[in-house]
Amino acid sequence: MKSVGIHSLGCKVNMYESEFVMNELKKAGYEIKSFDDICDVYIINTCTVTNSSDSKSKKIIRQAIRKNPEACVVAMGCFIAANPDYQEDGVDILLGNKDKSKIVSLLDEYFKNKEIIKRQYSERLKTFEDMYINEFPGRTRAFVKIQDGCDNFCSYCIIPFVRGKCRSKNEDTVVREVTDLVHHGYKEIVLTGIHTGSYGVDLDTNFAHLLKRLIAIPELYRLRISSIEVTELNEEVLKILKNSDILVNHLHIPIQAGSDEILKAMNRKYDLDYFMKKIDEIRSIQSDIAISTDIIVGFPGETDELFEKSIETCKKIGFSKLHVFPYSERRGTKSSRMDGKIDGRRIKERARRLLEVSKKLEEDYMKKFLNSTVEVLIEEVHDGFSYGHTGNYLYVKILGVYSHNEFVSVTICDIQYPYCIGKE
Repeated sequence: MKSVGIHSLGCKVNMYESEFVMNELKKAGYEIKSFDDICDVYIINTCTVTNSSDSKSKKIIRQAIRKNPEACVVAMGCFIAANPDYQEDGVDILLGNKDKSKIVSLLDEYFKNKEIIKRQYSERLKTFEDMYINEFPGRTRAFVKIQDGCDNFCSYCIIPFVRGKCRSKNEDTVVREVTDLVHHGYKEIVLTGIHTGSYGVDLDTNFAHLLKRLIAIPELYRLRISSIEVTELNEEVLKILKNSDILVNHLHIPIQAGSDEILKAMNRKYDLDYFMKKIDEIRSIQSDIAISTDIIVGFPGETDELFEKSIETCKKIGFSKLHVFPYSERRGTKSSRMDGKIDGRRIKERARRLLEVSKKLEEDYMKKFLNSTVEVLIEEVHDGFSYGHTGNYLYVKILGVYSHNEFVSVTICDIQYPYCIGKE
């Protein structure tokens, strides 16, 4: 029996795909081991969203080669798709973002012939590669990949080039997969994709129609959207948010910049006025909703004044959390050819300041729930404490040992960042 270790970098889509690959290998008779162990096969599902992601991908690949020079090393995913000429002595199988589902037959081919396999495609991928998972061992929250690819072409982003066109999983298949996960005991399902809200653009359906079908699944307690663009929060989606107890009161809506000047340069599809009116509309139907966001600092042309405007915008909107990304130049994108590049030290300082703003916003949001009763889904239990999240993504620490994957009703009695402290 051959052993395999898998390391996944980057987004939740990669996490889902790696889980699928692991399940396929397990069914084929491979022994699943820790990536830190000595294995016969190492698989690295890479990321290329930033320069740092590229560096981490190459570092993990080299670690695998050093751990066991005799092992078959598989490098797949976005870094490989973005760098078709990449080759490292010791890497035996190179895949872009197609044929991950064929990992078992690819390994069979490699072990039969002992020749390097390269499967990379220059055109933008147009067909959804079906994957189906009915269990996530050790996890409370299950992910379902419903969509792949992106057609937005934001000026800073390499992902449309390496993930291909927007394409969607068959709607009946999504419903069946979520139903299977619920039957396996998962109480919270997270819908994920590269551009999740575009679901159905290539099919005779849309995201709102899918949501309606999913919230009707018996015994599904929570449905969460991993991320959605503000322009996709249309009337139908917001109506479901208003009327359903299944769709959680948390949305992650990337803003990326807090000034119209930078939003335009980024080729985003909205301005601040549109974004802020949409947030007001959301809060008019869910007043206590958590709204987190992504924001990039140091984009070319971001002056000190425009950066300060971004800070004020984040405060004014009152996000529950900021995911801060220092601008990273990606070869081949429009922004890589722009003037007004920002010094790395200044970008780092801006990121530090925004993270301070994020912590204050998080604490302000958490304090709104002092003395409130909330439902917590228990995810971890250790050292006499239980930990889990509410629907609006408050991270709650509870004194006492409770059952994993069960809901507990507690009162928030204190805030000790990053936790809300709960008691029965």
